[in-house]
Amino acid sequence: MTRRAAGTIALAATAVILLALTLRIAVASLSPLIVVIGRDFPLPAAVIGLIGMAPPVAFALAGMGAPAIERRLGLERSVLAAAVVAAAMLALRAAAVDAGTLLAATAGVFAAVGVANVLIPAVVKKYFPGRIGLMTTVYSTTMAVATFTPPLVAVPLAEAVGWRGSFATWAVVAVAAVVPWVAMSLRSRASRVDAVDEPRTSVLARVVRVPQAWALVATFAVNASVAYGLFAWLPPLLIDVAGVGEAEAGGLLALFSFMGLPVSLIVPLLVQRLGRTTPFYAIALVAGLAGAAGLLIAPEAATVLWVVLIGIPPLFFPMVLVLFGLRTRTHETAVALSGLVQSAGYALAALMPLAIGVTHEITGGWTAALVLLGLAVAAVIPAGIVVARRETIEDAWERRTGRRWAD
Repeated sequence: MTRRAAGTIALAATAVILLALTLRIAVASLSPLIVVIGRDFPLPAAVIGLIGMAPPVAFALAGMGAPAIERRLGLERSVLAAAVVAAAMLALRAAAVDAGTLLAATAGVFAAVGVANVLIPAVVKKYFPGRIGLMTTVYSTTMAVATFTPPLVAVPLAEAVGWRGSFATWAVVAVAAVVPWVAMSLRSRASRVDAVDEPRTSVLARVVRVPQAWALVATFAVNASVAYGLFAWLPPLLIDVAGVGEAEAGGLLALFSFMGLPVSLIVPLLVQRLGRTTPFYAIALVAGLAGAAGLLIAPEAATVLWVVLIGIPPLFFPMVLVLFGLRTRTHETAVALSGLVQSAGYALAALMPLAIGVTHEITGGWTAALVLLGLAVAAVIPAGIVVARRETIEDAWERRTGRRWAD
């Protein structure tokens, strides 16, 4: 490996890691400060509800547009644009003067994050083709750490420097993430890397005809449905069904969030090494159903165990991320697949927090909500059967159509 190539790989790794920090900090740094912000200006319940629904909705909408942006700007410049917008919107969030500006800035942050979510797997595919599992582990673990860190430090930081200062601190991290992407964009233009794989608008039209792509959509939707449904409703659910206090419920939510860290560390590497997905589907399915059943039948008997078990199905997140690289031949197919899976998956997942809330409002209990969670987890069974086929999206399309992908 030449010194220049090694420098490019090191730069790409730094750029991916810093952006991964920004992606989850942007999501996790707001909700702990809602009460604190409400002391400065009113935050209507409707606005708080919209903020809660914003991540999956914004991710879905942004995922639809990300492939088109990448075709127009190129991969590195598209990620750079997303990083710049995320940093700007985080800074604007620190300057919010009312509920409207806070919501607008938050929506802008999530839109930028949604674009970056789609493109980062393609960056890994392009710059680390022989180490997709390792780099997916690195950036998904970074995202997991950035998910549970802000809730731990956001309030103490706000007490020290105010909630605006707390937001400004996270904005500085986002600005730092922009710098390596500027260098990546300049290097890409100088070396004309983008000319290697000229994006074609027909790629997405081909991807949507492959059953494996829709199986990944279903898998991602199950992951995000469980995650966002329980992020929104786990504390009140536990307070009602398990009889825990508010502080303990908050701690159990942190435990649920923390489960993303160990799975992010081991799942991508194991998927690449084993070349199989069936064991991971089986583990997530059994654990998720057991957790939902435990909370339904005997919530007070082993509350911590049930929370740990229901926190295992989100292992689908790092698994799907690594499959974007492993089940495609080129980065343009990875972009198209990532855009489809994340946009459709998040759109479906946005319904889960609403469904849990509606069923709870109608029934006055949590039985229907837990049954919904169990059914969502069980819905991954047919998807697991399809994804178990060890072939790329291009191979599957060629097998189905009898034509060459390159034609």
